[in-house]
Amino acid sequence: MTLAAETVNPVDHVELVEHAPAVRRALPDPVGRALAAAGIVEAAPDPCAPGHWSLRAGSKIGAVAVTVPGGEPITVRVTPKVPIVRLFFLLGYSCDRKGSWREGGVEVAEHRDLVPALAHAVERQVDDALRQGLLQGYKAVEESALVVRGRLRETEQIRRRFGATLPVEVAYDEFTTDIAENRILRTAVERLLRLPGVPRDVRRRLLHQRARLAEVTAIVRGQPLPDWLPTRLNARYHHALHLARAVLDNISVEHAPGGLRIDGFMFDMNKLFEDFVTIALREAFRTAGSGHTARLQDPHHLDEAAAIRMKPDFVLYEPAGGAPCAVVDAKYKAEKRGGYPDADLYQMLAYCTALGLREGHLVYAKGNAPHAAHQVRHAGIVIHQHALDLDQEPSGLLTDIDEVAQRLANTPRV
Repeated sequence: MTLAAETVNPVDHVELVEHAPAVRRALPDPVGRALAAAGIVEAAPDPCAPGHWSLRAGSKIGAVAVTVPGGEPITVRVTPKVPIVRLFFLLGYSCDRKGSWREGGVEVAEHRDLVPALAHAVERQVDDALRQGLLQGYKAVEESALVVRGRLRETEQIRRRFGATLPVEVAYDEFTTDIAENRILRTAVERLLRLPGVPRDVRRRLLHQRARLAEVTAIVRGQPLPDWLPTRLNARYHHALHLARAVLDNISVEHAPGGLRIDGFMFDMNKLFEDFVTIALREAFRTAGSGHTARLQDPHHLDEAAAIRMKPDFVLYEPAGGAPCAVVDAKYKAEKRGGYPDADLYQMLAYCTALGLREGHLVYAKGNAPHAAHQVRHAGIVIHQHALDLDQEPSGLLTDIDEVAQRLANTPRV
């Protein structure tokens, strides 16, 4: 492929499309190397043009800002092939099957890029969650105090105070707004405010939400997110918390040697597609009430000595006896003229052999190859390749999932 010439002056932003052909851009070498090392895009120096890099987006979408000490940040944005409204359906279903942002509660179709749409959706969900005021709950507190409150921590009192009367080591439950649910929302808002590409009006509304959560402690970067349990009392927070968690799981800041900084949000479409397919299939069997058990990423072994591990994306078990009765792997692949990679067939053949199944199922995002079934020679195993059209309405996509589920329920064993 011949790339058009670019100016030798480094750019301040780069626009790429997921799985699109490579483009050439003038970038400082530290920036190009950082993009390649971080796996954000495929990046390689152009041997014919010093100071230029060949860039190609893979399956990661979003935006990052790369800053070299003493220089201006260079923003790299990767736009998804899937329309934003369809992307949010997949995200909503993967996070929470009843998420209102996938049911029209938050309008995101006006946005072309992921980051503006995500920031808008989070802000709207946080606003809905806080409309009746901040949720309050009990938080366990351990501290040194001048008065006895709650219960005395006798071991700590002896260890730290050596017989002194005051202060006292106490533990008690405090009724406060500084609880896990509010901390997760506050942290998601803070992180979004630092992302490149958030529209001005959305940023202003996010600042308003941060002010409403001003008394809540943000989670320090690197610390694990606190656990929360869905209950009737925090029901109005559920959608916002699921979406906030998706944001926090995919926002990253990295520091490279020499002070170079990468700050942004990148979402892996491979993981999103896999989560959607497996969760939707599990839900299809739960709704059908067939008694089957579905397990995601369930570990098995290929060999008798249990030395070679394998983890299929989805394994279905029979109602009686619990033996495996179907196996699925979800593959979000780039479109290629020759169809889907043969390596996927070899992998599925190993799954079928180890699980004692006569059929295996590969589920792809629709590309150039249609549905196909391959009879393996001398093995009596058939491998099906299903293609899901992600550009159709959600009802049609879920209908296709139901059709795959029906085929799984009829998979014969060896």
